[in-house]
Amino acid sequence: MNFRRHPLVALLCACALASAASFALTGAAHAASASEPAAIAAASGAGAAAAAGNDGPAYGPELQGFDYPEPVEQFGFTSQGVALHMAYMDIQPQHANGRTAVLLHGKNFCAATWGPTIRRLSEAGYRVVAPDQIGFCKSSKPEHYQYSFQQLARNTHALLESLGVSRATLIGHSTGGMLAIRYALMYPQQTQQLVLVDPIGLEDWKAKGVPSISVDQWYERELKTSADSIRRYEQATYYAGQWRADYEPWVQMLAGMYRGPGKQIVAWNSALLYDMIYTQPVVYELGQLQMPTLLMIGQKDTTAIGKDAAPPEVRAKLGDYPQLGKAAAQAIPHATLVEFADLGHAPQMQDPQAFHKALLDGLAALPGNP
Repeated sequence: MNFRRHPLVALLCACALASAASFALTGAAHAASASEPAAIAAASGAGAAAAAGNDGPAYGPELQGFDYPEPVEQFGFTSQGVALHMAYMDIQPQHANGRTAVLLHGKNFCAATWGPTIRRLSEAGYRVVAPDQIGFCKSSKPEHYQYSFQQLARNTHALLESLGVSRATLIGHSTGGMLAIRYALMYPQQTQQLVLVDPIGLEDWKAKGVPSISVDQWYERELKTSADSIRRYEQATYYAGQWRADYEPWVQMLAGMYRGPGKQIVAWNSALLYDMIYTQPVVYELGQLQMPTLLMIGQKDTTAIGKDAAPPEVRAKLGDYPQLGKAAAQAIPHATLVEFADLGHAPQMQDPQAFHKALLDGLAALPGNP
């Protein structure tokens, strides 16, 4: 698909330009599936969130206009014959403990959403590297790319090599957990410790009966996503039915890319990434992980890719994180399970204090840790 010449895209772009002035009054009709920090009115509760509707800022296809908590650098490389760049933050601690933590974001998240975790880890002496994966946020969004967790792991490994990081603790959230597992399987000697925060992929959705969704169907779904639908989904799944004003910037971070001039290429890459997630399970290889692994599971999490497309009898059995977390802890040879009874898919955002205490305690428990 060529996003410079494709007639449908040209029509969509023309419509977007023609209606740009009306967005401020009517809200973005096709707001999307990413999020950005913006000046959001300080209001709490689900009612206030609903009042925000679909209005908000517009960002570029690489999150131009959205500020990150630390300076952003770019790693340039060639992959699959295409010149790409991978955005990342590299934070050096004032008092180093000799360890490096690599933070891997989820599907509807960016490196920026790790901001409080970056600060806590840095204060504890960790060097922190937080990249945006290809296809996400401030990194390249190629028109043609064969997405796989192996490819994303290779990209991440190349970045770390360029930074002189030969061994690290991988901390992966959501889809980033699937990537962290794949990285650890491919580079076991370079993975000192593995931390999985509500990772998806602890079940095989297609084997359980979730029907296949084509890339073209994913693309159409992504084009229709609005800030309001992002908000409703995140409230129900990420935050266990709760809503606070500090969640809203992350809704706007995602939706802002779909209001901007690169909406189509953002949606296309998102569709390719959803297909990767659905078709490349990691659950069957958990027993091969040999490094110490910390599982951090919100017990109210119900995330499952394609769940809304599944028949009711299948949907009812998906995303059972209390069971999935325990099963993963049994399958991974050196696993420690930490459960958060009242938290959902994003415990690091819903209860940062409890999450960071458990995280730092778990990192410190690494055998041989100074």
